[in-house]
Amino acid sequence: MSVILIICVAFIAVIFFVIKLYNKLVLLKNRSEEAWSDIDVQLKQRYDLIPNIVETVKGYAGHEKETLENVVRARNQAISTNTLDDGGKSENVLTSALQKLFALAESYPDLKANQNFMQLQGTLEKIEEKIQLSRRYYNAIVRDLNTSTEVFPSNVIANMFNFKKRNYIEIDETERQNVKVKF
Repeated sequence: MSVILIICVAFIAVIFFVIKLYNKLVLLKNRSEEAWSDIDVQLKQRYDLIPNIVETVKGYAGHEKETLENVVRARNQAISTNTLDDGGKSENVLTSALQKLFALAESYPDLKANQNFMQLQGTLEKIEEKIQLSRRYYNAIVRDLNTSTEVFPSNVIANMFNFKKRNYIEIDETERQNVKVKF
């Protein structure tokens, strides 16, 4: 009788252990989705702000058409992406285009002094800061999820219930380089 009791207790302990690991994986998956959603909200604010910045710069630097068109093209491409991988790549292109736009703006003292431009630039800087914080949080959650899907014994549960690794948000090589503006 006591052997059967010990086996039942061990079986129940294993079941609770599996449930605990499963719940941890679900929690991490949901947090990663929430973190991506937070990034998406910040990106939407950024996308809405960019046309205002471009229009303001147009008034002062209309002959810099290629730079302005690149920003608009990069914004439109970023908006139209559906996957995290594609979104990360297009966001890197957009960030690079914005860096060139603001480097260009440095060459126009009247534009730098324009109150509307300064306000738009300040708002964009705040949004960029929030995006960076959201990306760091997302990557931390993804790190925890990926670790849990790889280490034993949670990897067994992850494989049983089809939990997949997620990709980190990484910066592109072009973002690592200094912005060069040529006239």
